[in-house]
Amino acid sequence: MGNHSLRIDQPRPTAVDDDAVIAEGTRVSIGRRLLRGLGIGVTPAEGPDDVENDEPTVSFDNVPQHMPFDLLNAALGEAPPPRGRRRPFGGWAPNVEPGTLYQSTTAEMPGFYPFPAPAGARVRGVPFGNHLHTAEPIGLDPAQWLKDGLVTNTGIWMQGQPGVGKSTGLKRIGMGLVGFGFTMIVPGDLKDEYTKLVRAMGGEVFRLGRGLESLNPLDRGPLIAVIESSVGSEKQQLIALANSRRLALLESLITIVGGQELTATERLLLGTAVAIADEAAGKHEPIIPAVLEAIDHGSDPLRKIMAVPTRGSAADEDLAYQREVREFRNAVALLCSDDGPIRGMFDRQSSFRVTKDLPALSLSLSAIEDESDDVVASAMLCAATWSASVVEAQQASGQRRNIFQPRDEMWRALRAAPGLVEKEDRSTRLNRHRGMVTAQSTHSVTDLDALPTAEDRAKARGMAARNGVKILGGLDNAEMARLHEITPFTSRERRLVTQWSAPPTWVPGQRHPGRGKYLIKSGARMGLPVRVELLPEEVELYDTDNAWEGVDAHHVA
Repeated sequence: MGNHSLRIDQPRPTAVDDDAVIAEGTRVSIGRRLLRGLGIGVTPAEGPDDVENDEPTVSFDNVPQHMPFDLLNAALGEAPPPRGRRRPFGGWAPNVEPGTLYQSTTAEMPGFYPFPAPAGARVRGVPFGNHLHTAEPIGLDPAQWLKDGLVTNTGIWMQGQPGVGKSTGLKRIGMGLVGFGFTMIVPGDLKDEYTKLVRAMGGEVFRLGRGLESLNPLDRGPLIAVIESSVGSEKQQLIALANSRRLALLESLITIVGGQELTATERLLLGTAVAIADEAAGKHEPIIPAVLEAIDHGSDPLRKIMAVPTRGSAADEDLAYQREVREFRNAVALLCSDDGPIRGMFDRQSSFRVTKDLPALSLSLSAIEDESDDVVASAMLCAATWSASVVEAQQASGQRRNIFQPRDEMWRALRAAPGLVEKEDRSTRLNRHRGMVTAQSTHSVTDLDALPTAEDRAKARGMAARNGVKILGGLDNAEMARLHEITPFTSRERRLVTQWSAPPTWVPGQRHPGRGKYLIKSGARMGLPVRVELLPEEVELYDTDNAWEGVDAHHVA
């Protein structure tokens, strides 16, 4: 601002009889009346002619540009006394505070009133919702945030009480990412929450269960076609990748049914047996009964691994071998025997194939939702491994597409046996390298406490903390305190989330106070409170209360 001086020689304005002014034909606006009542405006002379001809003093109607604030305040005068001035539009007021004048250009503040402060978040990626306080549109896209340098991990941790809309939030993200070219793969949908959405987007849903679709854990899936079209070292590398993938899955399944991790000898024995079964299968994929048959046969490579003595007769050697492999052999047998927990689902060839590039895929596990934890855990691990093979096949074939993978109730699989958290943790560490966005959804951090060992619980907490984006629905004070130990929250953020968890009234038809409200947290930044409003089409696609469609409202007198 330049240097300006202001001289005020005229006396303070006095009251004007507006009726007399109007009678003489001069128009006095309502705004001018109010300004005169405050002691601000033109200074009248003897009559209305003087009002038109005299130059006005400084007023809100005539503020010189670039005037220093201190001179402007001096020109406008002091604030009225506590009981006001004795004149029209004057008098006593309970609270009179001096106003604050702000000056800006229309290019900087166009159309803003009453000047709300922005949330500081750009719309980058999927339009997720609107800021709860400023109504700004908020974009949520870990992939875009990674490119912008806002996060270093593309994992999403979604947590909230039942009914606040956890799956709804993930579906909104999934639909937006698919629109941007992602493929959404749901590796184990226990409640068929994504079935309607996947089909609406032109994807396919495969239902696993006894009497339904089957999934061979040793099936290399979409990698088969890529391996056949490859040559040289690239082909050998893909074969090694596929073998290590299915071997790791088979180890996990045996760990679940056996209740303990495999020893080094058992891992070597299993790998050799799978290789024997693979060679015997020829152009087909081996199945678990073929691996069991190879173990029972006990060829020389297997007996060498078990260090069976060779000094006795052939019968003695067979007996010694059977004794050495008895426990391990019975654990493998539980995967395919009639008494096994997962019989009929994973002990035969896969009954479906992914033969084309689809926008969305889902493996539905709703048929086994009520089964034991062993069955559910086995199915979820097989589904996760199969989805990983789809990703690897796309990357190896050159038709790379980024992947969005929501995982609901993954803890049911991880708590089935010790050591499974390590395998899940290892896969989530590769999200950035594989171009994947994973989302883990849970109701409570106490799910971590149900894991078998202290080591598993510690790794699970680290896995939860490593997710780059936290999305929280309504939670109680105790749950927020547990989360605060993993990721720090401010007192205001904790209070906001706990307010959303308050129970609704007993009046029928009232929404849960936290429905559609989320706090987006990333690192040490201030969280973004967001409200998500659904379109009518989304309300139908995201509905998770299909089991209650036949219940009508009952009115009790």
